[in-house]
Parts: sequence; C-alpha cells; structure tokens
Amino acid sequence: MFKHNHLFLILVCLGFACEKVQPTPDNNTTTGTGTTTTNPNGDVNNWIYDTMKDWYLWDENMVAKTKTDLTKTPNAYFDSILYKKDTVDRFSWIQEDVTELTNSLNGINKSYGYRFKLFTVANTDRVIVSVSYPITGSPADKAGLKRGDIFTKVNGTTITINNYRDLLYATPSTYTLTYGTYASGTVTDTEKIVKIVAEEVTENPVHFSKIITKGTRKIGYLVYNQFISNYDTQLRQAFGSFKTQGVNELILDLRYNGGGYISSAQVLSSLICKNNTSNNVFSIDQWNTKKTAQYSSQRRFLDEANNLGTLNRVFVLTSTGTASASELVINSLRPFMEVVLVGEHTYGKNVGSITLSDGQKRWKWGMQPIVLKTANSLGESNYGTKDGFLPTYDLKDNRLPFFAFGDENETLLKKTLEVITGATIAQARVAVSGNRQFEEILDSKELEPYKNGMFVEALK
Repeated sequence: MFKHNHLFLILVCLGFACEKVQPTPDNNTTTGTGTTTTNPNGDVNNWIYDTMKDWYLWDENMVAKTKTDLTKTPNAYFDSILYKKDTVDRFSWIQEDVTELTNSLNGINKSYGYRFKLFTVANTDRVIVSVSYPITGSPADKAGLKRGDIFTKVNGTTITINNYRDLLYATPSTYTLTYGTYASGTVTDTEKIVKIVAEEVTENPVHFSKIITKGTRKIGYLVYNQFISNYDTQLRQAFGSFKTQGVNELILDLRYNGGGYISSAQVLSSLICKNNTSNNVFSIDQWNTKKTAQYSSQRRFLDEANNLGTLNRVFVLTSTGTASASELVINSLRPFMEVVLVGEHTYGKNVGSITLSDGQKRWKWGMQPIVLKTANSLGESNYGTKDGFLPTYDLKDNRLPFFAFGDENETLLKKTLEVITGATIAQARVAVSGNRQFEEILDSKELEPYKNGMFVEALK
C-alpha cells in the first residue's frame, strides 16, 4: 500500500557515488571436462567485489575474491561477500536499478501513498488496517483517506491472517478498500468503499506542525517522517514559525521516521540543540582504514538562524520504526540537553551506507553497503542492538481508532503533554492491549525498510 523505502541514515555523494574501480575480468569458467563457458556475471561481480573492498566498513573481514563464486547472480554474490550477514551486517543491500534506488531514498516511489498498522481481531482470523497517515497529495490523500480510518477488505476480499500479505503488500495499479467502523471494541464492515490508483508519489517529510499553549508553556509539535535534504528549507521554516511564536517546549514526532540523509539530521539537531554553536561536535564517524585517511571523522553542528536556543529538553515520540538518522539525532543531542523518549524502543541502527553505481554505466545495479559507524561527541554509540534506545515513558501506540496528529487525545501526544504540564488529560478510549479485542501485528515486512537507514549526502 505504501512503499516504505525511506528511512535511512545512509551515505550519498552528490545523490550517489559513481565508483570507477576497474574490475578484474573473469568471464570464463572452465568445467571439469575442460570446456570453457562464458560467465555472464563475471564483470559485474568483479565490480561488486572491488568496489566493496574499497568502501565496506568491514573490508578487512571480506573473504578473498579467489574464494568467492563469481558465477552467482549479482544479488546472490553481493550477499555472499557480506561480513556475518544478518548478525553483524544486517543492513547492506543491492538493487537492480540504481535510479529506483536513489529515487526511493529521496522519497519518490510509485505507490498508493499511505502508511498503516495491522491488527488482528480476537477469536477470529480477521485482520484490520488502521491508517497511520496519508502522504499529502498522494492518491490516498486525494481519495480522502485520513489518519484513523479503518479498512476491512481489499478488492472485496476480507483481510485475514492468511491473506493480508498478498492483499496489502502486492503492487497492483488499482484497488478498492472497504471501510469499517469501530465502536465498543467491535469493528463492523460498511458498504462504503474507496478506489485508489497508484502513481509516483513524492513525500514532503515535514508532515504536520502545531503550537499548543498550556499556561506559560508554548509547545511546538512537529511530525517529521523522513530526512530528505530537498526539504530542509521547509524544516527550517517550521522552526522559524516556532521561534517567532516563542516556543519553549518541543515535541518531535519521529515514530514513522526510519531515517535519511545525515546532512538533514545535522540541520534538525542544529535547530534544536541548546546553546548551539558550530564548534560543538555533532557526530564522530568511524570508516574503514582507507576512507579514514580520506574523510574527516567529525561532523559539527550548523549555525542555524532558527535555532530555538534555550530549550532544556526535547521530547521525541518513538516506535520500533524510529531508525537510523532519527536515532542519530537522539544520540547527538544527548550530550547537550535532556532527550525524553515517549513510545516504544527504537529500531537500533548506528551505522550508515552509501549508494554506489558503475561510473561507466555498463549496468544499472546499485549497491547500498555499510561504510561507517557513528557516535556522539562523547564517543557513545551503544544503541546498535535490536532494542535501540529504550523509551523514558514506555507506551504502545495501539489505541483505536487513531486520533489526528495534534489532537490532545492522541495516545503519545497525550502522554507527553501530561509529562510537560503535570496535569492529566481525560481520554475515553479502550486500549487494544487492555481488552485484547485487537492485537497489533508486528510484521517483519513492515520493518524491512528501516534497515535501509542513514546516508550521507555529500563527502568533502
């Protein structure tokens, strides 16, 4: 339904890096009978190995090229040379079309344009879809989908635990959704349907902002869904409005933000950091030996005119999908101010990658290998586990139906406002986990995009 290819703390050199490493030709394979056959994957696999050897964070742990199988398909070969795939290197990947890869990292995808959560219905095999948000201007947005909408059927077929993947993760060009209603812990099908046609969607990650006044507190609330440098101007404008109106508390909603450009993470952190100066270290990069000699290990905060200046703390709304560049912001701000997390533990990704393609344009393959590990100014980088950062206030976003962003009854915002003000906000809502009528599906496919992570926009 929504192609989640964003979310990355990755590394891109002027969009992507075009390596000119010359591969060692190995296109011929001799069989046991002495017959020589042509290896169609020889050149591209040699390029993959040589380029990885140049950039890969774990280059010293790579097996010798002579011990690899250069006849494998490029994607299988790439996986075969990774260092302890799925345990140490959980994040490097390769894609057949580098243009599609770079577009996805910039928030451009062909999709229906909305994000969702899945819940099972107790004592049945049924699954319901709850809309987290539609992308502004997307087919879903144009069709009228709103945060909190509930759907029970796709193309007239009831969604169940057995078919939800086929129905929801397939990519037909058109489909229909059947609305459901929620009341007293029960979901009921309706006759209302909506038709959506997939198209190329570009997401503005500065999704929603609002100022909430509570006595002397002016609380800026920002929903930011991906670190995309093309939208840094809009990010600065949002903080300019906060600053002009005297915001003295900040709630940063990153629960749907799986990462993006490190440069945009620098911008956001520099807009928030207390007593910010460009002398303060934003992050420390650890490269392989070769790249350490080429690139600076330190990044510094930026001078930002719209920096809020005197914030003593920032509240960050988190989920298991808060990843990479989002976690970099949390980690980099911690030495300078209090960072309060409300929600679930984060994804746990403290490494970054770079987009690499063939400079001679002999093939379209693009790689996204891990090339660095990040730490904050104190050298801290201990969140690269499956638990990521643990929340200060542990709270699941599992109350149905979802309230709109900025609504003071919305689950995570409500809790944060109570922490800020010390006053309880009454809410008549039954928790999913409380009545066990619904149970959230933590589907691995929903988390797959978050492994993409964080990337650097430019290397200097």
